[in-house]
Amino acid sequence: MAPNSLHLSGDTDADRLLSDDPLALLIGMVLDQQIPLEWAFKGPLILSERLGRPLDATVIAAMDPDELAAAFAERPSLHRYPTSMATRVQALCQLLVERYDGDAAAVWGQAADGAELLRNVKELPGFGEQKARIFVALLGKQLAVRPKGWQEAAGPFGEKNSRRSIADIVDAATLAQVRAYKQDMKAAKKAEAAAAAAGKAPAAATTTKRPAAKKAPARAGAGRRPSA
Repeated sequence: MAPNSLHLSGDTDADRLLSDDPLALLIGMVLDQQIPLEWAFKGPLILSERLGRPLDATVIAAMDPDELAAAFAERPSLHRYPTSMATRVQALCQLLVERYDGDAAAVWGQAADGAELLRNVKELPGFGEQKARIFVALLGKQLAVRPKGWQEAAGPFGEKNSRRSIADIVDAATLAQVRAYKQDMKAAKKAEAAAAAAGKAPAAATTTKRPAAKKAPARAGAGRRPSA
């Protein structure tokens, strides 16, 4: 699939599979959430080994959901939430079968331009707006998938020499730089949230004085001595 080899999992065999198998790469992208990215991108190789066969969208789409979930949950589990991720990966494969005849590479191979590529990726289960843009950037920067307008579709993740996402990881040094960037972003968001919370804190309660009671008007003749 790729003119270049990816370096995302820290494992030579897993990285080779990601570079050569489009379905493996998509599954790794889906798993890359709430777990270390190295484990997420090693997941496709481990899944293939547990299934006892190469990854195949048609096979996975038709599997018994419990059987697939068991493969995800086997120790060590492929994800923090193995059952949910098994469901999501199966949904991904089902969409690939329905729309692309099981050919994962057709997701980008059939895209006429960057905008269509982004739309195709965003339709995949497990790909939100940001992840879709990151994947478009990964395709363009490292896998030579560069339809017209791909950088615009990738947004800030398509910027040259940036260190924002997995699209920029090519070795241990760039991995460290991307991790540092993400940590800085998390710290900035945390500080922003703290500042916003402080701004919304209720003001100290103040004592409200009750208005003085008005005196009742004097009745006619009040205070006069009665006439004899």
